[in-house]
Amino acid sequence: MEREKLLELLEKTCTISVEAGKEILKVYDTDFDVEHKEDKSPLTIADQLSNAKIEEGLKDTPYPILSEEGKDIAFDERSNWAYFWMVDPLDGTKEFIKRNGEFTVNIALVNEEKAILGVIYVPVKDTIYFGAKGVGSYKLEKFSTYLGSSIQNWLSESNRLPFQYERPYTFVGSRSHMSKETEDYMNERKNDKGEIDIISVGSSLKLCMVAEGRADEYPRFAPTMEWDTAAGQAIVESMGGTVISWSTKNQMKYNKENLLNDWFLVRS
Repeated sequence: MEREKLLELLEKTCTISVEAGKEILKVYDTDFDVEHKEDKSPLTIADQLSNAKIEEGLKDTPYPILSEEGKDIAFDERSNWAYFWMVDPLDGTKEFIKRNGEFTVNIALVNEEKAILGVIYVPVKDTIYFGAKGVGSYKLEKFSTYLGSSIQNWLSESNRLPFQYERPYTFVGSRSHMSKETEDYMNERKNDKGEIDIISVGSSLKLCMVAEGRADEYPRFAPTMEWDTAAGQAIVESMGGTVISWSTKNQMKYNKENLLNDWFLVRS
């Protein structure tokens, strides 16, 4: 896909993510009711409102949408998709319930098993991370104030990722889902790196920490789904980092028959 087309789609999806974020924030400061999915994780009305806003915004594109809400679409149908949107309308539902602000809206464009465009919006902070293949990756704060201007303006007002930080070798881990295997890996790496730091955040912000330059590695040796990581992977790879499947040691792929991710390692 040509760079100009990717920029056009980035502008569209960034704008949609803010609209979805507004729907989430309408619920965030209320005494919202919590439903439960079959796996017993919390699901709020904010998730449903955000998903509806994203679907409405993307319906005039030629690409189908895959998200948890559409996970039952048959693989025979999905396998014929050259391009499709991978959406997580509210990533970090546990963080939402805890009211710590560490939840995001994730939209990715996938082409032939590869995430080539990604947008991650943080509604509480009004901060957006976005990137695409051949375009680079960027972070822009107070993003809603830039709506109405073009993506060329956003690029000129943003700083390209990664930023440079003076810090020890740093790992980022899950706020709510740190597994023993992940902790063991970090402890093993201490032998190689000496002084290390570990930061914990929720949702896809962990991939953003690597893309931004705040962390060197994000090991995830615990279950995730494809919609949890696609947008973040596009942003990490567009800034020059890698997201590697732990079993294959190759780039993590999307639109598999089983939408469960392998364990993976993100590096800057």
